[in-house]
Amino acid sequence: MSLEIFYNRVSVRRYKPDPVPDDLITKILEAAFQSPSAGNIQPWHVYVVKDKGLKERIATCALNQSFIMEAPVVFVVCAIPEKSASVYGKRGEQLYCIQDTAAVTMSILLASTALGLGSCWVGAFDEHLLRATLQTPKGFIPVAIVPIGYPQVSTRKPPKMSVTKACTYLL
Repeated sequence: MSLEIFYNRVSVRRYKPDPVPDDLITKILEAAFQSPSAGNIQPWHVYVVKDKGLKERIATCALNQSFIMEAPVVFVVCAIPEKSASVYGKRGEQLYCIQDTAAVTMSILLASTALGLGSCWVGAFDEHLLRATLQTPKGFIPVAIVPIGYPQVSTRKPPKMSVTKACTYLL
């Protein structure tokens, strides 16, 4: 088993205009939906956005990060806290659904990389404006915006923290 996918994944902010085929979008989502979730509740919903005008409005919601509108496809990953709360109460509502949605988001990033696409996890956005833009049902909470597409340029991976600095072994 190769772990190269973890070392190859980088945040991409410049995309070629080439469209991403629908079958690749489906493969990414099918892979991502294999992610674990507390109680297998799967408290997530993903919006798949290709419309140019809507991508522009999403970029505005994301503090005018223009690279979002340049990506051929933008995923908006939402948590549905009520689903987790129905089994796990307050902890499910406030924590588990966010953890579960973060797992799906990371899986989207890795699946995109595996298929030769670039992606970027965007967390800086106006939640209320984004919900209004997407006209989400009540209770859907946007957690991440993930633009994807073919990378326009090679992106250098920034240095990551070493295991020795970020872990404590208790033996």
